[in-house]
Amino acid sequence: MAYVIGDACVSCGSCASECPVGAISEGDGKYVIDADTCIDCGTCAATCPTGAIEG
Repeated sequence: MAYVIGDACVSCGSCASECPVGAISEGDGKYVIDADTCIDCGTCAATCPTGAIEG
């Protein structure tokens, strides 16, 4: 199951720059993860300063 970015996202972009497959992009008000591209590595969750990403 792909990781999901919750409402605690502050759109800092740190997760997008760390994603090894480019599955994260800026959405409407917060970043979003493309479930079809996500490889469930957890790098984004470890990078998120607000803990907004859950797997």
